[in-house]
Amino acid sequence: MTDQMGIAVLGCGYWGINYVRVFNELPSSRVLVVCDKQASRLQEVGRRFPGVILTTEVEHALAVPGVDAVVICTEAKNHFRVARRCLASGKHTLVEKPIATTAVQSDELTAVAQFARLVLMVGHTFLYNPGIRRIKEYLQEGEAGRVYYLYSSRTNLGPIREDVNALWDLAPHDVAIFNYLLDSVPVWVSAVGVRALRNSREDVGFVSLGYSSGIVGHIHVSWADPNKVRELVVVGSEKRIAFNDLNPVEQVRIFEKSVSPDVEEPASFGEHRLMVRDGNIISPRIEVAEPLRNQCSHFIECIRLGAPALTSGQNGAQVVRVMEAIDRSLKRQGAPVKVVLGDSSNGHSNDQVHENGAAWISRNGVHSEQAGSAVR
Repeated sequence: MTDQMGIAVLGCGYWGINYVRVFNELPSSRVLVVCDKQASRLQEVGRRFPGVILTTEVEHALAVPGVDAVVICTEAKNHFRVARRCLASGKHTLVEKPIATTAVQSDELTAVAQFARLVLMVGHTFLYNPGIRRIKEYLQEGEAGRVYYLYSSRTNLGPIREDVNALWDLAPHDVAIFNYLLDSVPVWVSAVGVRALRNSREDVGFVSLGYSSGIVGHIHVSWADPNKVRELVVVGSEKRIAFNDLNPVEQVRIFEKSVSPDVEEPASFGEHRLMVRDGNIISPRIEVAEPLRNQCSHFIECIRLGAPALTSGQNGAQVVRVMEAIDRSLKRQGAPVKVVLGDSSNGHSNDQVHENGAAWISRNGVHSEQAGSAVR
């Protein structure tokens, strides 16, 4: 591996071209090749980034000399197929969310990557947002007290996807954030959706998530709301913490207002009096840093150091399991559905991970030495 890590970007639409920009800005990497099926997108890449190889064929991109790692920004329905091919070629792989569209596919990708000693990372970009990181610190330090519940809104007029509904397009962001903040995965979900724009799939969704701690989260997503919103709120016994991704001046606000039961002075009939606190509204200073740049830097660091990724394949598979439960609840018109969780290896023991990864690589004619050759 050279001093600069060679990157291939597969899929260069609205979001993919940002990866080209960021990896070319980082001193530790350079984009060697970009692949997209649309010639107009490749022309735009060529205009903005002269010298980058352009192709419409994935196999050509993977065969370019010096490519150490791949970023996949294709449609969600193609993530599994393309990621599987990249791992088989011995490339470290960063997949945009969701990692795949089924838990079975997610587990297979994770097993292959683990066996081949390759980094498999998912683009849950909000976990690299300094504002979300600051909220995580507050919760770890107990600043909010006991967390009662969380809620988020992610709305806009589109863009409407052709391969997934609004819940699969938008809710994985918030599921990943909730899981990150709570260090947990929900045990049940309830979801309802609306086809307000008379599409073939839901363009509005409301999701409730129940965690084993008793904390409840709520997510609202929409392609049909003219008001663009990117907000998240954590309500605790000591403080209310609000995140607004569209407010660069006050991205995080701390409300020193709360209500909690006075456990020392029970009222009649076994009830407790409520203690209401009022205080200041604080806007802490948040580091100015592009989340996507943080994510890309972390990807390179994980490859070079062999460190575990914050948004690993296992992490991505957990989100997919929640999304599958959301699908089941949608079909039952909001009835609560249990989230089927795996163990630390997403349902596989270490032996199973080894066997499944080895079996897949063997079926596809790739030797483990080849798959892991990018690791130094």
